[in-house]
Amino acid sequence: MKDRLIEIETKHAYLENTVDELNSVVVKQQNQIDDLTKQVQRFLSEMSSLVSQIKDNSDEAPPPHF
Repeated sequence: MKDRLIEIETKHAYLENTVDELNSVVVKQQNQIDDLTKQVQRFLSEMSSLVSQIKDNSDEAPPPHF
């Protein structure tokens, strides 16, 4: 009975360590996702601004030499 209890406690400790390691990985990945989401939002904003500028410039008359 004592050996069985030691085996269960050993497995529990191993599983607890595994859960902690996996949690660390999940937290790191969520931070990376958050950073990438912010970057994508910045890029979309910049692209929108550039598209607006291009549209504004296309309304101008071509130079006289055309």
